[in-house]
Amino acid sequence: MTVAVNRPNELAPVVAERCAPPEPQRGSVADAWNQACRCASVDLAALRDEMERRLDADRLPATLAETHPHLFSALPVFIGRAHANRMAAVTAAVETVVSLPAYREAALAYAPEIARHDPGTRGVFLGLDFHVSVDGPKLIEINTNAGGALLAGTLAEAQRACCQEVRAVMHDQQSLAGLERRLWEMFLAEWRVAGRDGAPRTVAIVDDDPPGQYLYAEFLLFARLFERFGLRAFTVDPAALDYQGGALRVDGEPIDLVYNRLTDFALQAPGHAGLRAAYLDRAAVITPHPRAHALFADKRNLALLGEETALRRFGASSATIETLVAAIPRTEAVRAGEAERLWAERKRLFFKPYAGYGSRGAYRGDKLTRRVFEEILAGGYVAQSLVPPAERIALAEEDMPLKFDVRNYAYAGEVQLLAARLWRGQTTNFRSVGGGFAPVFVLP
Repeated sequence: MTVAVNRPNELAPVVAERCAPPEPQRGSVADAWNQACRCASVDLAALRDEMERRLDADRLPATLAETHPHLFSALPVFIGRAHANRMAAVTAAVETVVSLPAYREAALAYAPEIARHDPGTRGVFLGLDFHVSVDGPKLIEINTNAGGALLAGTLAEAQRACCQEVRAVMHDQQSLAGLERRLWEMFLAEWRVAGRDGAPRTVAIVDDDPPGQYLYAEFLLFARLFERFGLRAFTVDPAALDYQGGALRVDGEPIDLVYNRLTDFALQAPGHAGLRAAYLDRAAVITPHPRAHALFADKRNLALLGEETALRRFGASSATIETLVAAIPRTEAVRAGEAERLWAERKRLFFKPYAGYGSRGAYRGDKLTRRVFEEILAGGYVAQSLVPPAERIALAEEDMPLKFDVRNYAYAGEVQLLAARLWRGQTTNFRSVGGGFAPVFVLP
């Protein structure tokens, strides 16, 4: 199979002599497609141009090609229908367990005090990240306020079939308009579960220094989405929020809804005090929120969600237990008393901070130095059995393969969108040539 391309992320039109890979010798049909198909499904230059047009280029600090050369990959990722169904089952099973009072009590026992405040809402944009292994998909991480859904949806809309074989698996891809409506309905569900009537009139998309955030373009896409559904949207730093007299305001305008993109998950920073007070007073519907992070995304929770004895104690059904134990790699909190064993087993482990995000502070055990290991032992980490990510062949023959994970964006136990992230190195990043968000094609 040969293709004519420039360097990845600077694609000329792709011409594939043959897209369909040979029948797999080992593994699944999807594995064969990922290992053999160099068919690019996205014209990246056209995608960036379209995004900048939708955002108004003058609202961006520079062109996306300059600031985000590796935000999107031109390569699709393929998974089998059975794997997609298994990830959906795991997503539903996680939601089921988190609803159990005994589980909540266990998870909140090590959570910050603010997590005990229950706003009544679930929290938008749960992200369940899977590595696809020979034993099926493995849930390696859960995130609240998982970024990238609208970017991935825009990428899915831009998919272009360059050969008949890819067109055959694109028929069930969700339209961007359909996705945007589902996402709006998710925010509206949060509004109503919080006990509000009608619909919100104003929304603040909140993060520290929004224009400085890597996914700032997505904030602007969300502002456009909210405006299409009749809201007045603000994209602001929490310092711009004023909380007085039981009302949260931006420039004097009362804020009904806050889409929270902060990674200060417990709202502890001094600059977030106003947002914290408004959350505790229920002055606005703030989502996602500290309780959602504590119940879903604290990495210690995977030790509870993947451990059979704990699940039985919580009252989970046999089917739920079977689903989660099979899908979640063994996870444990790092304790100094286990230092000798953990060091001996390090090559089979991955170390992550409890409240980590974006792969910050995460280490493969086989890459650890003694100095870093001592820092890990000081506290705040879990050790997880290593599940190597699957690989996707690169566009150019001489390039090393790209690793990938599959993110399930979910709400209320239901998967809303699948997206992949491609990278090289120890952990996910947006610095790899040819890498970035990728469309996911589910093979029948």
